[in-house]
Amino acid sequence: MGGEAVGNEAVADEKDGRAVRGERPVIERRLHPVTPFRRAWAPLAVLAGWAVHDPDRAQRQLTRLTTTTLLTGAAVLLCAAALYGFLSWWFTRFAVTDTELRIRTGLVFRRTAHIRLERIQAIDVTRPLLARIAGVAKLRLDVIGTDEKDELAFLGEEEARALRAELLARAAGFAPESAHEVGEAPARELVRVPARMIVVSLLLSGATWGSLLAAAVVPPLLWSVTHNPWTVLGTAVPLLGGAVTSSAGRFVASYDWTVSESPDGLRIDRGLLDRSHETVPPGRVQTVRFVEPLLWRRRDWVRVELDVAGSSDSVLLPVAPREVAESVVARVLPGTAVPPQTSLARPPRRARWCLPVWWRGHGIAVTGTVFATRHGLLCRRLALVPHAKVQSVRLTQGPWERARGVADVHVDTGANRTVTARLRDAEEAARLLRAQAERSRTGRRTARPDRWMT
Repeated sequence: MGGEAVGNEAVADEKDGRAVRGERPVIERRLHPVTPFRRAWAPLAVLAGWAVHDPDRAQRQLTRLTTTTLLTGAAVLLCAAALYGFLSWWFTRFAVTDTELRIRTGLVFRRTAHIRLERIQAIDVTRPLLARIAGVAKLRLDVIGTDEKDELAFLGEEEARALRAELLARAAGFAPESAHEVGEAPARELVRVPARMIVVSLLLSGATWGSLLAAAVVPPLLWSVTHNPWTVLGTAVPLLGGAVTSSAGRFVASYDWTVSESPDGLRIDRGLLDRSHETVPPGRVQTVRFVEPLLWRRRDWVRVELDVAGSSDSVLLPVAPREVAESVVARVLPGTAVPPQTSLARPPRRARWCLPVWWRGHGIAVTGTVFATRHGLLCRRLALVPHAKVQSVRLTQGPWERARGVADVHVDTGANRTVTARLRDAEEAARLLRAQAERSRTGRRTARPDRWMT
């Protein structure tokens, strides 16, 4: 587990599940009994990796073995896989104390991860298809200061939801004795994306048709040139996989996309086969981005993406009418109005020598709450950065830009991302730099808290 470690990772063995003297007793729990089936694949993966690495040698070895030897080897391998899965499950335990979540793992080398409850930013519940059949779920914890999410897989569905509610309640400051009674915060549905809209948006996406065209054209061209079936197969499989992922895969992942509002943030439920229950923490959103492909503009549809501090980038809405998207963004950034396209100031005409044709796609607007920039002609992207989330502001000017009297203004956010206003007039860029630095300082004084339920 990649959680935040506090103190020594190797702690004294607590076989009886009790805390040290003077503290509240800590009850350790194990994962669901179906978990060994999830972890038993490791020995099988090692064998499969060896066979793929040297297929000729693997084939020669298999042809030398008798049927009895093959059956015996398969039985031994299955027993080893089952034993590995059972032992990894047996030696994995977790416990919730008054201040932290402890996760103990390891067969030979024992390790205990201490995750402080106040550092937990969000907890997502995911249910892959097989997990839904087995009635279990996986918890993924978003912890401040870590790149990867810790997870507890698997727990019973009811236990997973109860544990999530308890951890969020404790992280929000509820007393341990009352956290069990708080339960999961109620949610109010804001928008549900129809399946028909998802299908139409995929059909109007250039990435979908581009991947399908590549999968249909490239393999025949390679065959006409090389007449090598392995080269064609090695190229066709990734192309077909990319085509499926960009169309059917995206539909399956976006099916029944629902955004709800609750005291612990915006909740996103989605998925046809694998159901996912995610939470967007309030106050941690650094940038909101409206993506508008060319073929969507006639219908006035957009996709809404988020940059969240301490988390990988996420999608808030895969597709939605602009009016609906703006109403949802208003819940993420209260008091923020999305600048209309007509209010975005273009670069001066002399900037066309720095970026021919594409200079027209750039624009900027600064309101009392956000720093907004736009770029792109075929696929327009409008980025909104709240003033309170700006970490630094920079001005850059290359030799060609200096000759044309233009400059770029870069705004750095807490999500390690940069939003750039390109090709602004040099004097305007200097004024924008000073003004944005002052807006960022004043914005942080009145910013909303990063935590929920406050």
